[in-house]
Amino acid sequence: MEALHEEMPFDLDFHPSAPLVATSLITGELHLFRYADALQPERLFAAKAHKESCRAVRFVDSGTVILTGSADSSILASDVETGKAIARLEDAHDNAINRLVCLTETTVASGDDEGCIKVWDTRKRSCCNTFHCHEDYISDMTYVAGSNQILATSGDGTLSVNNLRGSRVKAQSEFSEDELLSLVVMKNGQKVVCGTPSGALLLYSWGHFKDCSDRFLGHSQSVDTLLKLDEETLISGAADGVIRLVSILPNQIKQPLAEHSEYPIEALGFSHDRKYLGSISHDKILKLWDMEELLGGPQLDGHDELPEAAAAADHDELPEASVAVDHKVAEADSDDDGMDVDMEPSSSTASKSKKKGKGKRVNGFQPDFFADL
Repeated sequence: MEALHEEMPFDLDFHPSAPLVATSLITGELHLFRYADALQPERLFAAKAHKESCRAVRFVDSGTVILTGSADSSILASDVETGKAIARLEDAHDNAINRLVCLTETTVASGDDEGCIKVWDTRKRSCCNTFHCHEDYISDMTYVAGSNQILATSGDGTLSVNNLRGSRVKAQSEFSEDELLSLVVMKNGQKVVCGTPSGALLLYSWGHFKDCSDRFLGHSQSVDTLLKLDEETLISGAADGVIRLVSILPNQIKQPLAEHSEYPIEALGFSHDRKYLGSISHDKILKLWDMEELLGGPQLDGHDELPEAAAAADHDELPEASVAVDHKVAEADSDDDGMDVDMEPSSSTASKSKKKGKGKRVNGFQPDFFADL
């Protein structure tokens, strides 16, 4: 199943309980689709949500509200039935917004082009924390509920661990040679996997973030988005347009799953029942792939690293689509959050990327956050 946009989509998100998927476009538009078995997605509405590009989209408040973040620095809440604006938070950041992630039922985090992460208290309707240890755009974020921390990757080539309990940056890696573009937490919280422009996957051990513990050189081009399938396996979306199934420890590209005709993959996501994998790309197409068909295909025999030439040869057989205070990095203390090593950041030599932001998943946001703004 697939749906064509007139302009390039930046992000997608699936409804938490209904067969709906939303996409955000470079034009600032918000699109909503309904999908069903064996039918092409039906576009329910296309709304002009922002003046500039809409980089992040998330269903919140049990799917009754769609939250979007934009290059115009605003956050918008829209009604899922009509697409009409419910409320808008202008100038939520000083710079373009790339990422949104829900932390709890009453807190939401956003990340921008200049490396700033803001945490919003939906009860007080205000910014309660600001973390600004990065020197370039926030490329990805995820929330670790057990230790109450936000993990973030940045274009400056570092991974940060931001402690909400102590309102401080708990740890930050040294600057890698590559920008860090995407991340997932694997192996029951023991490993953090990051994608890079060179195609390498960097593996960090939990609590030891100063440098990566392993590098997996399985992709020939930039790994722009990662999606966790289970504790042992992830799905990668790369700049060569191929979506791959990847095993972590042992590190192995198990098989190519699908493709977007050599157009870079922007975002991946699962439907609420995990029956479909959604993907968007520079080809302007939203594709919905049946997971049973994708994973039911033959597994590739091979070594820990799949030669890209072999992967390319398989492309022809791929299936078709069916507060508000800046915090410096703190020294180690006695917080009982599972962290056992903290580091001070090094000086950056990374250059700013031309590519700013993509997006991931948010749940449980309270729409009254915007009510009195």
